[in-house]
Amino acid sequence: MGFDLMPFVSAGLIQKQAVDEVVKCNDYTERFGLVLNQTQAIELVETRFVALRDNGRIEFGGGAIDKIIKEFCDSPYISMHNYTETLHELIEIFYAYKNETMDLMSDDDLIKFMKLSFDGVCQGSLDLLSGRELYRLAENLRFGRPYDYVEADILEDEEDEDEQ
Repeated sequence: MGFDLMPFVSAGLIQKQAVDEVVKCNDYTERFGLVLNQTQAIELVETRFVALRDNGRIEFGGGAIDKIIKEFCDSPYISMHNYTETLHELIEIFYAYKNETMDLMSDDDLIKFMKLSFDGVCQGSLDLLSGRELYRLAENLRFGRPYDYVEADILEDEEDEDEQ
């Protein structure tokens, strides 16, 4: 009977480890006025679990949550008021686009791209991040184009061909 419980015990230990990693991020993020309590950390790990399941992915430990937290904590568009909501959405977006980019980017590179876009052209809009910038990134990677290629570049190329 102890053997039958092993997967559940292992899953519980993995979840506890992931929650501990998220809470430990407070040591870094508190300088930006952002802190998560134990309940919020558990909820973020649950969001990660659902996002992994929904996207057919498997991951061990805390995965990308702590990387997302540390990358985004200094964003001018994140405050304690929207911190946990934003993290939940960023986690969901991250795992969806890991699939959409066919794992052609490392976790770190995808998170950095997300942060640059979020703080830059998206000006804190998660809708623009997922609906435009990451969509374009995924499309570019699927078609073998540079990650920052924009449709205007296609029009310019067509005009150059017409002139020749």
